[in-house]
Amino acid sequence: MGTLKRILILVTVLSFMLVACQSGQGDSGDGTASSELPTPAISTDSTPNVEMAASAYLDAWDASDYAAMYDLLTTISQGAISFEDFEARYADVDREANLFRVEHSLLQSLTNPASAQVAYRLVLHSAVIGPITRETQMSLSLENDEWRIAWADELILPELAGGNTLSMERFDPARGNIYDNAGSPIAVNTTAYAIGVIPSAVLDEEAGLLISSLSNLTGVPINNLNEAIFPEEGEAPFYISVGEVPADVFEPRIDNYSGFSGIRYEAYDTRLYYSSGIAPQSVGYVGAIPAEEVDQYVPLGYRIDDTIGRLGVESWAEEYLSGTRGGALYVISPEGQIVTQLAQSQPEAAASVFTTIDADLQVAAQEAIKDFSGAIVVLERDTGRVLAMVSAPDFNPNWADINNYNSGWGSYFPDEGQRFFNRATQGQYEPGSIFKVISMAAAMETGIYSANSTLNCGYEWTGLEGFTLYDWTLEKDRPESGNLNLMEGLMRSCNPWFYEIGLQLYDNGFTDAVAEMARAFGLGTSTGLATLPEAEGQVLTPNEDPAIGRGEAVQQGIGHGSTTITPLQAAVFTAALGNGGTLYTPYIVDRVETPAGAAILDFTPQAVGTLPMSENTAAAVQTAMRSVITDPRGTAYSRFLGFTVPVFGKTGTPSIAGEDPHAWFIGYTDLNSPSNPDIAIAVLVENIGDGSEFAAPIFRRVASEYFFNTPGPLYPWENDYGVLDLSYFEDIPVDENGNPIIEDASGGNDGVIEVSPVN
Repeated sequence: MGTLKRILILVTVLSFMLVACQSGQGDSGDGTASSELPTPAISTDSTPNVEMAASAYLDAWDASDYAAMYDLLTTISQGAISFEDFEARYADVDREANLFRVEHSLLQSLTNPASAQVAYRLVLHSAVIGPITRETQMSLSLENDEWRIAWADELILPELAGGNTLSMERFDPARGNIYDNAGSPIAVNTTAYAIGVIPSAVLDEEAGLLISSLSNLTGVPINNLNEAIFPEEGEAPFYISVGEVPADVFEPRIDNYSGFSGIRYEAYDTRLYYSSGIAPQSVGYVGAIPAEEVDQYVPLGYRIDDTIGRLGVESWAEEYLSGTRGGALYVISPEGQIVTQLAQSQPEAAASVFTTIDADLQVAAQEAIKDFSGAIVVLERDTGRVLAMVSAPDFNPNWADINNYNSGWGSYFPDEGQRFFNRATQGQYEPGSIFKVISMAAAMETGIYSANSTLNCGYEWTGLEGFTLYDWTLEKDRPESGNLNLMEGLMRSCNPWFYEIGLQLYDNGFTDAVAEMARAFGLGTSTGLATLPEAEGQVLTPNEDPAIGRGEAVQQGIGHGSTTITPLQAAVFTAALGNGGTLYTPYIVDRVETPAGAAILDFTPQAVGTLPMSENTAAAVQTAMRSVITDPRGTAYSRFLGFTVPVFGKTGTPSIAGEDPHAWFIGYTDLNSPSNPDIAIAVLVENIGDGSEFAAPIFRRVASEYFFNTPGPLYPWENDYGVLDLSYFEDIPVDENGNPIIEDASGGNDGVIEVSPVN
């Protein structure tokens, strides 16, 4: 009965509702019925897309845009975690895991009027351990008609819930070695000993043997050690750094050295640069990652406290020398306990770099110019291989390691001597008279001049209206050179000859002949050296307006004015003059090899151009360059007396307003020895004097070391090898700044001309 009663009641209610609806349908207000339905009122509610909000947050993570991520958090979340803590949380994960990409895909979403959940898959790409894939979800709340993310640790990884963190155990391979062209080490990872002397503790009776032994051990010349440890003037410092040597060299002899008075040695593990740095600006050094570059290196697998190549080959070959890092990534609890291991990878051994550098020649060349600021470049004449590249002053890359007891790294800063600047590749200098070989070639190729064209080379030249320009012989109080053919003009470095060439080519419509020849010699652009930064120098075409251009052409004829070149460029075109006209791209890395000996990179000679000279022009230039050395009137004749290797060269002394001139010497050899390939050398000494006085002797010493393994004669300014004779500088005139004014009986200053537009 109860159930039947309930059914009857329900039927009655439904009948009542049906009657009520029918009686109200279409009521027009006057009691009559209407057959039309009322127009419905439609309201819309524009809820934003929750998946777009979730993707925006994850995309911002991929871009490391932590500020944008924080802006997408709910008000409650922002109140619970500061931006600084939020940023640190993500940054720590990114750095500890070495993430370089954050990839996501949305799986599903559930939306309520004011809340939502989005499930997504994360793929965190680590440079060390590879991809980490996890599925997790985020909660969102609608605030001011925008979806906001509720912050939680699980948004990063589910394993980080509860404040867990990540920690990477590193398996880093040893850094690859750098070798010279004979396979001798230039830079290796090893245990080394920092060797030094306390001068005051050295017993007199032991001094000579100690100096000799240390020279034998470190390779530092005896004279240099004597000068440093027992100076003739003033007192020696408390401690003298002698150098750093590998443990396998020092330890077998450690008992011999331990008995000496005054010696000190300290062992340490390091990246050792042999001979206190072989070509340091070109080879480079390793140092800490600069703070501003951390974000660049972490995604590559580095720790923020790692070291990287900071210059030269060390920097260029970083990806090869550093190898492939491995590691194990762990989840760590707030109490410091390992929760789980997320992933692991093994390291891969680093490659090694074999350079073209001849280490013995390089060290000798560094010693040859150590007392000056300047550069030396030695190329294998017929291949472009860099055998030596010197920039002085240099630095000891071993000092970059603070664990080295000898380190005086801080003494290099501020770098007032520009020790880290590679003058050989980046220094841009007026070429002065070494440029005359180019002017001579341009003069002959235009047909206006031949090798037998003559000009009277007097003290004065008045070809440019309103100006009187001078030959170097006037300043040096030497006789006028007299009537000279073009080859003799180069041999004698006659300024009037090349003033005349510059002007006559310009006036006869060959406005850009010299500039175009210079560019064809490789000037005004980089040489193509792949491994080191280099400057392009500058070669400009004289102005088309004769009032300006004629003066510019005159200056350009003798290598002055706006023209600048690098020592490397000078060596490259000098080599081409000697090898038959082929311009080679210089290269300083021979190959990059895996530990198994497989070549990753292999460099070979690359011809990039040919000097645009006829055989007749080339022969005339070569004859003139040879006479610079062999003719008693040649500007470098006295510097090569007794030197048996045939040298073809040119001096240069570009004057610089208000400063002492630079000294240049370029040259190549033509010995045709099967054991010693011919070489081209460019020497540049800054603000010192004549090229014949300073650069030519340095050239000879380097060439002598290469062919004969001996330095040859003393420099005019030496008491002994490596020891300056200061009286040489004291007995000559000085300028208003106290700088020596160097004169030379065998050559002269190119002269400075300052040409204004002709009115």
